Amino acid sequence: MGVSVKLLKKEKRMSAKLILLRHGQSIWNKENFFTGWVDIPLSEEGIQESIEGGEKIKDIPIDVIYTSSLIRAQMTVPLALLHHSSKKIPVFLHPGEGKLETWGKVYGKEAARQLIPVYASPALNERMYGKLQGLNKAETAAKYGADQVQTWRRSFDTSPPEGESLAMTAKRTLPYFQEQIVPHLEKGETVLVSAHGNSIRAIVMQLENLSKEAVVSLEIPTGDPLIYSFHKGRWKKE
Repeated sequence: MGVSVKLLKKEKRMSAKLILLRHGQSIWNKENFFTGWVDIPLSEEGIQESIEGGEKIKDIPIDVIYTSSLIRAQMTVPLALLHHSSKKIPVFLHPGEGKLETWGKVYGKEAARQLIPVYASPALNERMYGKLQGLNKAETAAKYGADQVQTWRRSFDTSPPEGESLAMTAKRTLPYFQEQIVPHLEKGETVLVSAHGNSIRAIVMQLENLSKEAVVSLEIPTGDPLIYSFHKGRWKKE
């Protein structure tokens, strides 16, 4: 029996996966506004994208979920799991938030087995676009030039006026990723991260060892999961 358990644990360790899912289209994505930390919900199309994205991962067992503090990423989570083959329910946890944490405790063992824990953190939020937030992207490109706007949106080091660069976003996202998410993968668990174009770009840049020049052209589509296997500290895109 001991040997069998060890073999099962070894098999589980080898099956660790990281699923990166950019939230479905938001209302401001649709209207072509810079959004950043403005807490805008999904559009109707974004709701459908999230459901369709979930279909691509419905047969992958998920142990834990991480998301940002913004509603568009959080809305994506239950929509993506709507048709998951496990039939499990995402439960948003609130560690360190007083009664939200203590009064939300689950006591039923059967109910607890049906849940997938979800942790939210601003460390996974979209980059903050500063004074561009709420501006139309096309109009901003006409005013400042398409090249300047592309630099603000895609470069690694350059930040928009009073906003964050991708480098600044990575500085808050990657330590959280390493400290909170990677340990689950090291234990052989599968993690779903529902986040944003730039917080996911920061993670992918590290996983794929992309240069500052290469990351400029990196696009993260809405509602389309990226899947990486993790084994002995190595990442492989599936």
